[in-house]
Amino acid sequence: MRTFDPTPLFRASVGFDRMADLMDRVLAAEPVQPTYPPYNIEKTDENAYRISIAVAGFSADELSVEMKENGLTVSGRKAEDKDEQRTYLHRGIATRAFERRFHLADHVRVSGATHADGMLHIDLVREIPEALKPRRIEIASTRSGEHLLDASAA
Repeated sequence: MRTFDPTPLFRASVGFDRMADLMDRVLAAEPVQPTYPPYNIEKTDENAYRISIAVAGFSADELSVEMKENGLTVSGRKAEDKDEQRTYLHRGIATRAFERRFHLADHVRVSGATHADGMLHIDLVREIPEALKPRRIEIASTRSGEHLLDASAA
């Protein structure tokens, strides 16, 4: 099954259109996903994540990390090789340009990025707004006789 019809979902719910769009995007994606550069996604805390991308041969100046709305785009473009006299017998280190896109959940933002030892680490954090956090509601209590006296006075 390669198609998904979200119509029944829209009949009984409100606000799930982004989830349906995400499912459509996943199901319509190319069967062969690019594998360069390799990357890991790890959960480092309850509300923290890290994307680690192997970018051997790229300097920090040749890498770009951009966040726009709920999307994260990581790209790399190698600077022109100034030494054109170089003759390679074998060239196994890939330095081709790349672009990786990640879809981020609501309230997830990039908290920082570091480049060391051929790895680009992008730290993410989920910041839930106060209005969406669970809160405890105080229950007011009345003395058993007070409620009956107020009702009889009316």
